[in-house]
Amino acid sequence: MKVTAAKIPGLLIIEPTVYADTRGFFMETYSQDRYAKAKLPTRFVQDNLSLSMQGTLRGLHLQHPHGQGKLCTVFEGEVFDVAVDVRTGSPSFGQWEGIRLSSESMRQLYIPPGFAHGFCVLSDRALFSYKCTEIYTSENEIGVAWNDEDIGIEWPIDDPCLSHKDSRNPRLRDLPPDRLPRYH
Repeated sequence: MKVTAAKIPGLLIIEPTVYADTRGFFMETYSQDRYAKAKLPTRFVQDNLSLSMQGTLRGLHLQHPHGQGKLCTVFEGEVFDVAVDVRTGSPSFGQWEGIRLSSESMRQLYIPPGFAHGFCVLSDRALFSYKCTEIYTSENEIGVAWNDEDIGIEWPIDDPCLSHKDSRNPRLRDLPPDRLPRYH
């Protein structure tokens, strides 16, 4: 397993060891001991699975308090996965990073608490899985506009299919600072 730090501190790209042959492949999608040695969280309390069609964009989401760290994996298809630092006081506040995750590369992305998260589907469909370090609570959910000009995410699609809720998310600057997580 190879772990690489992304440009924004805290974001980690994980390349698990994949054993492939003519029958297919085998890999460990998570191993407590191996992830602990790599200084990744080892306590995950909720697993989520999303099936989305091409052109779907989900996000940008986070929750505060009780922020969720997320270990993201794509089991079918390809997505452009995005994390935005929304921790007030962070040197990288408002900055984003995007990475392609696919069932071909089997790369994973770890997003720590304090980041808004979203992804768009590039393939016909995508089966997207993420392990969370905290339980989801709707009363703590926060949304940020996927197309916030101040953030300037360069999405690889032009006219995404959005949920009604995601189409109404506010810009980051319109969220009260006390509603956002703080940088430590």
